[in-house]
Amino acid sequence: TPKGSCLESVKIAIDTGYRHIDGAFVYYNEHEVGQAIREKIAEGKIKREDIFYCGKLWNTCHPPELVRPTLEKTLKILQLDYVDLYIIELPMAFKPGDAIYPKDENGKFIYHETDLCATWEAMEACKDAGLAKSIGVSNFNRRQLEMILNKPGLKYKPVSNQVECHPYFTQPKLLEFCRQHDIVIVGYSPLGTSRDETWVNVSSPPLLKDPVLNAIGKKYKKTAAQVALRFSIQRGVVVIPKSFNSQRIRENFQIFDFSLTEKEMKEIEALNKNVRYVELLM
Repeated sequence: TPKGSCLESVKIAIDTGYRHIDGAFVYYNEHEVGQAIREKIAEGKIKREDIFYCGKLWNTCHPPELVRPTLEKTLKILQLDYVDLYIIELPMAFKPGDAIYPKDENGKFIYHETDLCATWEAMEACKDAGLAKSIGVSNFNRRQLEMILNKPGLKYKPVSNQVECHPYFTQPKLLEFCRQHDIVIVGYSPLGTSRDETWVNVSSPPLLKDPVLNAIGKKYKKTAAQVALRFSIQRGVVVIPKSFNSQRIRENFQIFDFSLTEKEMKEIEALNKNVRYVELLM
């Protein structure tokens, strides 16, 4: 994000009523997020315990001995004492080191053999140390979740699994599996996503142009985006829409004054195309 835009956006979001902030070391703006939170605390607008901050363990930091120092580095950047949720960002690892995206001379990613169960034990130790109130995962499929859930001596199970989830990618099987295990699905890209070809599958049509979402929106005097967000929260999926536009930040929050009928929920569920916008080609 351009310098300062994240700081301003987080402050607007907190003033609007947002309390859950989804961050990550690799977004390179945690210093601004932390500053925004601290400024709002100083203003008396919020207390630290009102904010639910999620941080993420990056792919180059999976070896168990790197987990706690990585989280401590995040806390230092944020200038906070703890995060509310710390998650393993991806169930695969890159070669540890200073390069965020390590590549060889041919431009190919350099991967690292990883033991997710050992990484998870280091995450549990972070919770025990009070550095993270809760721990979870992201982009894990059922098999990878089962590996953690069935781990001998499991101390804490993942409280959440952050995955792509929206009307074109509804994740019914994963959602059901996570429900059975009391794991909350946090849906990223709940409005579809940007049309940046470097990391997005642009062959799928833009979600917010969908005629069904727009028709339902018309009925409630809401935007297609508000309908998409409402759909997710009515399914019990946590949404983390990204925006740096003050009007849209406020709009995305205005989804608690209407609800969709069962028929409308089924119509939206039927839009599922089982395609990811974020293909995670790495």
